[in-house]
Amino acid sequence: MKRIAIDMDEVIADTLQKFLSVCNTQLGLSFTKSDLTGRNIWEVIGREHFPTLRGFVNEQDFFADLEVMPDSQRVIRDLMGRYEVFISSAAMEVPTSFTAKFEWLKQHFPFIPASHIVFCGDKSILNADYLIDDNSRHFERFVGEGILYTAPHNTKIEGYRRVHNWKEIEELFR
Repeated sequence: MKRIAIDMDEVIADTLQKFLSVCNTQLGLSFTKSDLTGRNIWEVIGREHFPTLRGFVNEQDFFADLEVMPDSQRVIRDLMGRYEVFISSAAMEVPTSFTAKFEWLKQHFPFIPASHIVFCGDKSILNADYLIDDNSRHFERFVGEGILYTAPHNTKIEGYRRVHNWKEIEELFR
């Protein structure tokens, strides 16, 4: 059975919407997703806001109330009938996120066993045939095929198979 590793943030969880909400309500900014085309949030907000935003991100519950990406639950449940599916998050970047991310996954994806949730730093350790991720840096040493999940920050990146939503993933792995 082939393996699919699936990133969490910006692939099954709408982390960007949470970032935008915090930036706009807590920092008094007025960004939209289109303001991030080709850039990540850290490139847009201005250095003076880094410490405050980093503080919000490091709060234990920052990742607790993220919206689920449309169709991801249904498609992943279906994929699990034909593939071995793992959720892989580079959670080492924000170690305070472990509990919130794990609880979020248990709430929204209870059909994924805990043994198939991988919190790591370098995703090249993953032994999978495919990695669906919004961050192409995770594909650099990954031995399987990297599939780029479209997000505003990666719109200018080329060289990988790209999917824009979960319906496209469903078609790709049919």
